[in-house]
Amino acid sequence: MAEIEKRLETHRIRCLSKLKMFLLAITCAFVSKTLSGSYMNSMLTQIERQFNIPTSLVGFINGSFEIGNLLLIIFVSYFGTKLHRPILIGVGCVVMGLGCFLQSLPHFLMGRYEYESTVSVSGNLSSNSFLCMENGTQTFRPTEDPSECVKEVKSLMWIYVLVGNIIRGIGETPIMPLGISYIEDFAKSENSPLYIGFVETGAIIGPLIGLLLASFCANVYVDTGSVNTDDLTITPTDTRWVGAWWFGFLICAGVNVLTAIPFFFLPKTLPKEGLKNNADIIKNDKEEKQREAVKKEKDGITKDFLPFMKSLLCNPIYMLFILISIVQFNAFVNMFTFMPKYLEQQYGKSASEAIFLIGIYNLPPICIGYIAGGLIMKKFKITVKQAAHIGCWLSLIEYLLHFLCFLMICDNTSVAGITTTYKGIQQDLYVENTILADCNKDCNCPIKMWDPVCGNNGVSYMSACLAGCETSVGTGINMVFQNCSCIQTSGNSSAVLGLCDKGYDCSMMLQYFLILSAIGSFIYSLSAIPGYMVLLRCIKPEEKSLGVGLHTFCTRVFAGIPAPIYFGALVDSTCLHWGMLKCGESGACRIYDSTNFRYIYLGLPAALRGTSYIPAFLILIMLKKRLLPGENASSGTVLIEAKVTGKENDCKDMHQNSKVLNDGELKTKL
Repeated sequence: MAEIEKRLETHRIRCLSKLKMFLLAITCAFVSKTLSGSYMNSMLTQIERQFNIPTSLVGFINGSFEIGNLLLIIFVSYFGTKLHRPILIGVGCVVMGLGCFLQSLPHFLMGRYEYESTVSVSGNLSSNSFLCMENGTQTFRPTEDPSECVKEVKSLMWIYVLVGNIIRGIGETPIMPLGISYIEDFAKSENSPLYIGFVETGAIIGPLIGLLLASFCANVYVDTGSVNTDDLTITPTDTRWVGAWWFGFLICAGVNVLTAIPFFFLPKTLPKEGLKNNADIIKNDKEEKQREAVKKEKDGITKDFLPFMKSLLCNPIYMLFILISIVQFNAFVNMFTFMPKYLEQQYGKSASEAIFLIGIYNLPPICIGYIAGGLIMKKFKITVKQAAHIGCWLSLIEYLLHFLCFLMICDNTSVAGITTTYKGIQQDLYVENTILADCNKDCNCPIKMWDPVCGNNGVSYMSACLAGCETSVGTGINMVFQNCSCIQTSGNSSAVLGLCDKGYDCSMMLQYFLILSAIGSFIYSLSAIPGYMVLLRCIKPEEKSLGVGLHTFCTRVFAGIPAPIYFGALVDSTCLHWGMLKCGESGACRIYDSTNFRYIYLGLPAALRGTSYIPAFLILIMLKKRLLPGENASSGTVLIEAKVTGKENDCKDMHQNSKVLNDGELKTKL
């Protein structure tokens, strides 16, 4: 007898260690999947410039991840619980690695990146055709040679990135629903929020690493190693700069494959955590085997699918929660996807700097908020009703703070002929035929070429030619243009390559914006775990995995896919000057109207989130009304118990059974 007890105790400890091992493995999986996702989001501007495509198409490429995800999410969420969940998660990680590798392929299949420039990359000063030459002939006008135009077909290589992102979405499908349901099934109910908090922390560590990796890659020239970077006439702050976006995808591919290994050694099921005595363990094992036998012999694997779907669709709290998630996700997908571009255009930062600042200021507070939210739920044993109030009111506080971001603004970059006149006076935007002026109309300058220079008067010009510059000294990025007729200064008029800096005041506005963003990120993430527990607690245990999957499916379809596309199209509408390809076609946008960009970037998410609080308040009211009828003086708590059998299909019956507990806690059966 003692030997049996010893073996059972050893078995219990071993199973507990396997649960801890699964927690570590699923946390690493969350790190790897969010590492890949955050890196992809951070490289959108680099992909846009590499392939010379509009922001709306980049948004579609980004949303293709959700397309791959939704193809399988419902079926994986339901059927995955019937199969070996850890192995399915491991296979998903391998597929994600394959997708990341495919995304990096265009770099190896296409030639070197060529950016539009009026200045000779070789720095040959024997030909000053890029300067103002009266009655001269410019040698850098767009070609109409069909043989040259055929080369532009290489821009279709973005399809590889699209397909790779779809495959990455397919691979990511089982990680979230099966990982969370596995924890919920085999962990103590009071430990579950803490465990999920740690797992969600992995979902923050991943983006932090991804953003740091993206910041490094964005600062390295795309063709480094095959070109002499000393001859480049652009810097990372230039909107024509393309970083080594492909390198990070190779790293993400390797990380995803390595993360998959532990899952192939984990068991299909475990005893429920917290079972201490032999009877509990034996009873748990017997019940588990009986449930599996019944499912195999009687029900089959698909019999309960439609009843479960009907039960979820008839659950008003669950459906309202999905509605809230869709609206909120539309707002946050847009803000996170285009935040690097916003910092570039609004505050004049390079892509590398913008990505780095996002990682430093936003992700640590989110990580702390997730952990704190899980600890609060465990420490104070927060009930469903209390969790709903915490999530709602904290989110509302962060929403109100968001409006302060409208005060952290910078003026448009002063570019003569686009945002200001050649006399330095701000002009109406979107006005054509203002590129040329009396000071450069005889210079025979191309009016669509984007090769900006900064004059010593603090005004930028589209090119040295349009600035009226007649001579130049130096080579590469150190080139200086002199005798510029359009630059009106008291001394010698000169210009250097690149746009002018936005100044100290704009840098301070950026600091205020980032600090406010960090505070908002912490407050909102603090409400995330309580809100997520409301989702888990409002559905029955057998519907849990399917419920999480359906929730993810809806947010993918109605937020993850369309949001980047329509938001990208709105961003494109604020473009002031498009880049030009060899055949005269439009490429990527070079400069935006930062004022209208700000209204879209901050205003649209604010409007969307504002509408989400209507169903949020309805949930609070419904929880209050649902609990009050079953309360009494001795307990004040209710267990919402929804029993589902083959005959009980009425929606009202599934949500009106309640039972009073005497332990002083509100619990919802999982």
